[in-house]
Amino acid sequence: MEIRTRFAPSPTGYMHIGNLRTALYEYLIAKSQGGKFILRIEDTDQGRKVDGAVDVIYNTLKMTGLQHDEGPDVGGDYGPYVQSERMGMYMDYALQLVEKGKAYYCFCTKERLDSLKASNEHGDAFARYDRHCLSLSQEEIEANLAAGKPFVIRQLMPNEGTTTFEDVVYGSITVDNSELDDQILIKSDGFPTYNFANVVDDHTMKITHVVRGSEYLSSTPKYNLLYDAFGWEAPTYIHLPPVMRDAQHKLSKRHGDKSFEDLINEGYLVDAIMNYIALLGWSPSDNQEIFTMDELIKKFNISGISKSPSIFDIKKLTWMNGEYIKAMDFDKFYELAESRLKDAVKTPGVDLKFIAQLLKTRLETLNDIAEMVDFVDKLPEYSTELYVHKKMKTTPEIALKALKAVVPVLEAHEDWTNDSLYECLMGLAKSMEFKNGQILWPVRTALSGKPSSPGGATELAVILGKEETIRRIEEGIKLLEAAE
Repeated sequence: MEIRTRFAPSPTGYMHIGNLRTALYEYLIAKSQGGKFILRIEDTDQGRKVDGAVDVIYNTLKMTGLQHDEGPDVGGDYGPYVQSERMGMYMDYALQLVEKGKAYYCFCTKERLDSLKASNEHGDAFARYDRHCLSLSQEEIEANLAAGKPFVIRQLMPNEGTTTFEDVVYGSITVDNSELDDQILIKSDGFPTYNFANVVDDHTMKITHVVRGSEYLSSTPKYNLLYDAFGWEAPTYIHLPPVMRDAQHKLSKRHGDKSFEDLINEGYLVDAIMNYIALLGWSPSDNQEIFTMDELIKKFNISGISKSPSIFDIKKLTWMNGEYIKAMDFDKFYELAESRLKDAVKTPGVDLKFIAQLLKTRLETLNDIAEMVDFVDKLPEYSTELYVHKKMKTTPEIALKALKAVVPVLEAHEDWTNDSLYECLMGLAKSMEFKNGQILWPVRTALSGKPSSPGGATELAVILGKEETIRRIEEGIKLLEAAE
């Protein structure tokens, strides 16, 4: 049997982390077993549809490498792959259930249904339909239809017994049928409900494995009863634990949590995001943390999915992102970093590639670039306290002495390369009987005005050039003298 999974997002805007994780797991389940990954757009809820949201879905799948084998844009044998383009079939399937006695017409008005809710002992929490229309005769039904009376089609649920289904993650789950309401299959506008369209589409598209959030566990008995009513084989269910902001709260865009687009805009790499998301609810059999997509496909196993909620830890993602940047081919890194460097550094003649080489091992996100290189165009105001460094054994007094000695040495130095400048300053330190750091730290501080920088003293000197280097050192001397 060919494994077939589907990613079925609604075009409602951004791609949140939980949705993307579902897509990734569906992709990995299919590809790890040589199967197919299908994209289906579920747009039956027209009121929630957002312009441009379909493009967001396509772009996200393209960016992340989750290439679908079938879908609206690539076609396939089981289309259309957009629910609104499949409208003709849902009513036909619903009427099949009516003919089988597994569903029925309901002509109840909103007012009547609201009155049931008001009188129900459970209040607003659960207002079960009282099957008023189940007893209608065929003549009454036909008369109502002929008169154009609005209707819905409801699924006839069993009153007695239980419904049991197996979930790969959560195991065997049983519900009492008396708790199941006669759910609506076709709404009064002719559109199918989400639950009904899902079942019809999954069956007709030959989906073998349904992967979705654990919030759908309670709906699954209704799905299975629909499969039974049609005489269809139910798929394998894989319900995923929620992705949480913390121990109490699920991730929510409304509460400021990051979407995939947000993370990209904040300088996180696609590969790092996908790697991290893969580990939100799944554990490999070993302790490996960094994966390529090919490695994930080879190692992914459904048995590794946890039933416990996963907490989205931005610090862990940030660490992982830094590891990806460090390991990245330099040319690829520069391709990503170049535009940010050009935005941040406007000084003519600065070697951006040299800066990029220094940054590559120090960055956590691409958006860190601007803050790390802002000193190039303009030396920030800084305190003489920056010259104090216990490990380097520097003080403002030592720094002043060092900088005064450095100026004439650099003025006379011609070979303005990193290695040559380093030898020059090490020679000065030796002649003054200073520790290396007692020369290098004051120079680095004078050139950057920052507690940290993308390079050391000589590397910053190369970036800034001879004239600007000497000018900044002289500024540092003035600052130290003024503080004495």
